[in-house]
Amino acid sequence: MEIKEAPLPQILTAEEVAEALKISRAYAYQLMRTQQIRSVKIGRSIRVLREDLDEFIKTSMPAKPANL
Repeated sequence: MEIKEAPLPQILTAEEVAEALKISRAYAYQLMRTQQIRSVKIGRSIRVLREDLDEFIKTSMPAKPANL
């Protein structure tokens, strides 16, 4: 039986970012605080747009070698 994960919402919490990237919540907050992952502060909460998380993933991936 295959377990399907629910799609990510448009606006993510630090916990959801951490879960999506398989990292700790503290490291997710660090990435957001240093703006490595673009985020916005809403009151006392920090949120990340899904498109900004996707962009972080794309730019964090190493380039593929040309001669493979």
